[in-house]
Amino acid sequence: MSRYRPPRSAGTPLITAEGAQRLRDELHELWQVRRPAVTQAVSEAAALGDRSENAEYIYGKKMLREIDSRVRFLRKRLENLKIITQQPSDCSKVFFSAWVELEDDEGQALHLRIVGPDEIDTQLRHISIDSPMARALLGKSLDDEISLQAPAGEKHYWITAINYTGPVT
Repeated sequence: MSRYRPPRSAGTPLITAEGAQRLRDELHELWQVRRPAVTQAVSEAAALGDRSENAEYIYGKKMLREIDSRVRFLRKRLENLKIITQQPSDCSKVFFSAWVELEDDEGQALHLRIVGPDEIDTQLRHISIDSPMARALLGKSLDDEISLQAPAGEKHYWITAINYTGPVT
């Protein structure tokens, strides 16, 4: 049996302006700060002599490969992303970059934001536009009901607020 796994799809090429800036900042940090520092460390470790048994040299080369791989990914990804900066024409419906407040069957509130796959953050409640929850929400209006199939059974939610300028409070 082979260990080959096909690469996962990159997901929807949409991103908010804040998310694009975070990716640009990460690229700058990797290319302008971390890579030169690691390169210098590898150079110093190589000057010590035998490279085959030099742990600092081997570890530094591994770090350089990881940094270069991430830099290649970020450059390609940033080329293909479409940055969404404006609000939709109909702000009464749920679309990309919307902050949404939902209420479940028990009356519990759930606040989330629909973002691109590169911006997912569970602590901030940012969910991917490709997720089942986001797909169920897209195009829905205030007070609409959505149903999701969860491992524990079917869940029902009602949309109680939609906002595009900031988190729903």
